Amino acid sequence: MSSHENEPTPPEGLPDEVAAELPQLTPDELRNTIIYAQELLQFHDETASPVEPGPNEEILRATKRDGYTEVVKRTTCAEDCGDCPHGPYLYHVKEETRPEGGTKVHWMFLGEVYPDEE
Repeated sequence: MSSHENEPTPPEGLPDEVAAELPQLTPDELRNTIIYAQELLQFHDETASPVEPGPNEEILRATKRDGYTEVVKRTTCAEDCGDCPHGPYLYHVKEETRPEGGTKVHWMFLGEVYPDEE
């Protein structure tokens, strides 16, 4: 794949070899890489991310911030839609403690993301 001006910047701490290889992968290979990375995190006893794509959703970017995760995602309708895909949209995602115990993932919709904001 070639480099595009809107291509995401790798996060701090990502090894150079990994940052160089990831843009060369197809979307299916990237999804499989994400699955494998999540399995490795669980293997290392890390807590799972509250950010999981739902049906017909594609996570474009997830950035951990202090107290929440900033997520940009796009959605596709289940039926044929001339406007699909929709987005990308920006969300703040937090795990909230429930009074009865346990936690719940709360997605706060912030709005559409335009190319010059990415």
